[in-house]
Amino acid sequence: MTPLVIAHRGASGYRPEHSRSAYELAIELGADAIEPDLVPTADGVLVLRHENEISGTTDVADHSEFRDRRTTKTVDGDRLTGWFTEDFTWDELTTLRTRERLPALRPDSAAHDGQDPILRLEDLLAILDAAPRPVGLVAEVKHATYFDGVSLPMGQLVDQAIGAAGWRDDERLTFECFEKGVLRDLAARGAGGRLVYLQEGRGSAADEVAAHGSAAPTYATERTDPALAALADEFDGISVDLKTLMAGVDPVAVDDPRPVRSPIVDRAHAAGLAIYTWTLRPENRFLPAPLRRGGDVAAHGDWERWYTSIIRTGVDGVFADHTDLAVHARSVVADGAGGVGGRA
Repeated sequence: MTPLVIAHRGASGYRPEHSRSAYELAIELGADAIEPDLVPTADGVLVLRHENEISGTTDVADHSEFRDRRTTKTVDGDRLTGWFTEDFTWDELTTLRTRERLPALRPDSAAHDGQDPILRLEDLLAILDAAPRPVGLVAEVKHATYFDGVSLPMGQLVDQAIGAAGWRDDERLTFECFEKGVLRDLAARGAGGRLVYLQEGRGSAADEVAAHGSAAPTYATERTDPALAALADEFDGISVDLKTLMAGVDPVAVDDPRPVRSPIVDRAHAAGLAIYTWTLRPENRFLPAPLRRGGDVAAHGDWERWYTSIIRTGVDGVFADHTDLAVHARSVVADGAGGVGGRA
């Protein structure tokens, strides 16, 4: 089975993440699905931002009228200072423009700063409905426990938005979250779609910490065989970081036709779960040391060897910033041949 290529925040290696141009380019480059992150406004509109703190991905700091909104909050245990979506109405956020989150690493993307406004979930659903072929949605629900605590119930807001757009029970729909509670809530509400439990390499889920404190189960304990079997009773899959997926695995030659054995892939499949991984990035900064080429962290290293090795684990889907590179690597594995491709 060939894995899905899921455009991580759109084609975020080429355009500012979560912008209209990033989503449309990802579709053009062959994405099977788009992954947006969902956070709410003060008036309950779901907007597409990686985090509710938006100083790094918008021009909010340039807006003098919002200077007094800058504040410090603790979100899922992290103390953050900046501007937060839940302190703005949707009408106010429409005045902002998107920016590249990693401008020093991706200057070509940063050249598009200021061109696109922030989008809502309904805007992306309209883009997908207008696409020339079926393209899925893998919607990440962010910080559900935190937002519940400020009277912005994410399960309810997501279900309402999906229903209003006619996407409830749509076969293109997947929900994912680092917390199980909101996934259960969406299932109980009949939102439909597949449910995928995101797992960090370390630490514990925010909803488990809220319920159990220091006794909260860790993500690692939720990857034991009995825990995976229990997850399969409720969810369709899990999604793990690349370090977890590739623990102890050496990348193979690009044209090596053999499968690559990843214990977590094998165990998840044995439990009846699909398994996904994040995030494929070609820059030296994000590659294992043996695959880096030259001293420039922004330069592309031996990404093709890395990508094809990941795909050969049998993983069901990969999240990628550069959609076309992941599509190319998948075709290399399917064809059993080498060759370097990709967008210039």
